[in-house]
Amino acid sequence: MTVDTNKKKVVLVIGAGDATGGAIARRFAREGYVACVTRRSADKLQPLVDSIRQAGGEAHGFASDARKEEDVVALIEEIENDIGPIEAFVFNIGANVPCSILEETARKYFKIWEMACFSGFLNAREVAIRMASRKRGTILFTGATAGLRGASHFAAFAGAKHGIRALAQSMARELGPMNIHVAHVVVDGAIDTDFIRTQFPERYALKSEDGILDPEHIAENYWYLHRQPRDAWTFELDLRPWNERW
Repeated sequence: MTVDTNKKKVVLVIGAGDATGGAIARRFAREGYVACVTRRSADKLQPLVDSIRQAGGEAHGFASDARKEEDVVALIEEIENDIGPIEAFVFNIGANVPCSILEETARKYFKIWEMACFSGFLNAREVAIRMASRKRGTILFTGATAGLRGASHFAAFAGAKHGIRALAQSMARELGPMNIHVAHVVVDGAIDTDFIRTQFPERYALKSEDGILDPEHIAENYWYLHRQPRDAWTFELDLRPWNERW
């Protein structure tokens, strides 16, 4: 196989929010990867793109609806053709919306599954097709405790996260022999975000005791997974603060 060494390596982060997704993009950019990041709105990506560029890295923001196949195909083709080969792919869409099963609607249940599971399939499939032709790459899915067990009032979210974990397992078994590392990261606990700070101040107060997850520390583990030698690949990695009940 001939490898084009002139093109820069790309990390694609689907769902590059202000916390975990953004931290992952910055971590890979520090290693020389071109960070391609997506959200529904490109305007919300500009602070992240600017911060990576100001630090000396290269970044590109894309508005993309991860649920629409035509958008996904166009996005992957544009990155692969105009920027470089996607060496690392991170799916980081959550859609955590609690609701009693007695009040859950079909529309909202489907929307949560569509965002947190179906869109993972669409994006990972398109990336895997390119990686398979090159016989290399890393595909990482952000999971949650809901993917291991369903809690009260989280039927929709648990169903979606169980689905994305199953997708990751199947892909890992199929793509591993092609030299493509697929891993699932269980992020269990509150993360240092503005949402936690404003909505759950008592929980956020635990930050001083290392009691909530630091997005930069989460990102370090994604980089670790990407750099693992293939004789010792991790499929599932659990990340949680020392004080989290599990």
